[in-house]
Amino acid sequence: MPLVSTPTLVDYLDSELRIGEIVDYSNALNGLQMAHRSGKVTKIVAAVDACLPVMRKASVLKADLLLVHHGMFWNGLQPVVNSVFEKISTCVDADLAIYSAHLPLDVHPTWGNNALLARSLGLSPSGTWLDYKGTKIGLIADTDLTLDALVERTQLAVGGGNVHVCRGGSSRPKRIGICTGGAGSEVAAAKAAGIDTLISGEGPHWSYTLAEELGINVLYAGHYATETFGVKALASHLADKFGLEWQFVDHPTGL
Repeated sequence: MPLVSTPTLVDYLDSELRIGEIVDYSNALNGLQMAHRSGKVTKIVAAVDACLPVMRKASVLKADLLLVHHGMFWNGLQPVVNSVFEKISTCVDADLAIYSAHLPLDVHPTWGNNALLARSLGLSPSGTWLDYKGTKIGLIADTDLTLDALVERTQLAVGGGNVHVCRGGSSRPKRIGICTGGAGSEVAAAKAAGIDTLISGEGPHWSYTLAEELGINVLYAGHYATETFGVKALASHLADKFGLEWQFVDHPTGL
């Protein structure tokens, strides 16, 4: 059975994803978040979230490495009791390592959530937008699609899931802003960047009415649904490069 040492895999991921260069939220803690005793990987499980149900599924699937977008520490510093203890003990018992990549995966030109969502929509990025501490984390693409056609393509891209649409702007959008996950709150930044239609995962209630007031469309396609692309693509790449087995564990939140 093909295998690769965990340090070799981690070094490769850290380099390719520019883990040390891209500044992220303090609780992201990108990179290897959970070590394991064996120090080798034969099977990768990819998932969006490093949550207890996913860890349990990865354990049943005999994975050595859980590759996620949202890591173990989003809720901040917590005592190692109850579900926190269960997560750690599940990984230790299964000898399961965890690697997380948040913004470094969002912005990657090949395996990134934004790039892959754009590709699935048939759009070619022409620029970037939305600065976060020195990194432009969103993409811009030009289109001649109608808004209805763009909505239909977005629904197909996220697996037929519901896409909530704010029709605050033109029915013939020209400049599309893409930023997966929770960037629906960035409608003002989108307007300032000349974007007339924003595609993201979710946003706060007020983002809808602000988008109407600013005259732009927003497609809320689901935080989870818009962020399944990257971990799948990255796990597939690692499997091909190192001859490993991989599997995606789907644990949707509906948000």
